[in-house]
Amino acid sequence: MGRVPLLARVNDPRPSGHHPGLEVLSHAPSANARRPRRQTPLLFIHGAYTAAWCWEEHFLPFFAEQGYLSNALSLSGHGASRGRGHLDSLGIDDYLDDVAEVASSLAAPPVLIGHSMGGFVVQKYLEKHDAPAAVLMCSAPPQGLMSAAFGLMFQKPGLMKDLNSLMGGGRVSAETLREALFAQPVASGDLSRYLRYSQPESHRAIWDMTLFNLPHPSRLKGTPLLVLGGEYDQLIPPSLVEMTARTYAVPAEIFPGMGHGLMLERDWRMVAERILSWLNERGV
Repeated sequence: MGRVPLLARVNDPRPSGHHPGLEVLSHAPSANARRPRRQTPLLFIHGAYTAAWCWEEHFLPFFAEQGYLSNALSLSGHGASRGRGHLDSLGIDDYLDDVAEVASSLAAPPVLIGHSMGGFVVQKYLEKHDAPAAVLMCSAPPQGLMSAAFGLMFQKPGLMKDLNSLMGGGRVSAETLREALFAQPVASGDLSRYLRYSQPESHRAIWDMTLFNLPHPSRLKGTPLLVLGGEYDQLIPPSLVEMTARTYAVPAEIFPGMGHGLMLERDWRMVAERILSWLNERGV
């Protein structure tokens, strides 16, 4: 998985405390950051088949330069975190425990930024915990993944087959990864590297998101939400992003020409800057 070179790029490996068995990649603002250090930290939660590395590519250094202590967690069974040997026994509640463990160790409650499955985990987390704000990026909707699965089955059956293979520990092609994550050009070297970092996902967690452990939107206590999606997202299409936004009575913002991997797309900076401006509007 190439973990050591990745971790070596972290500019402050343990600014938020040590978490036994959990991989947390952190970037602290440098002395010459563009903005003074802010009081509110950020905690990024990755989606299925991936780990904290997806935020290390662009978002962690970007937001650290804007004054935020920026942390990305690899959920149990992902990346270098505990539980790789029993991934299928892990469910959404286990991932919630991971987020709570890291969030509670920070100096202040963090803004939560979740992508895909990570957005689903953020919704569940907010049922019992407060946060100054939260961002849902291409998030699994609170109604679950059933409609997304049916859509993929009928429109992209080959992609669904490949993702099911990856979930079970099989390998997929670079073209499958490109189709799943990207609508914009991506360098072949980057794509190959992302493919090496990809990994299986817990069947139990997928079933939790499909049917067995869905969010209860009425339990959210008024945390400000920013709901984002990509125009050409094959996995969580704009219609499902809009459904999530309607559920929480906020607008959906869809980035034109972008796919599911908003934080890795060529125009990732547009997404990061929108999140930044939204946080600034709220004084976070």
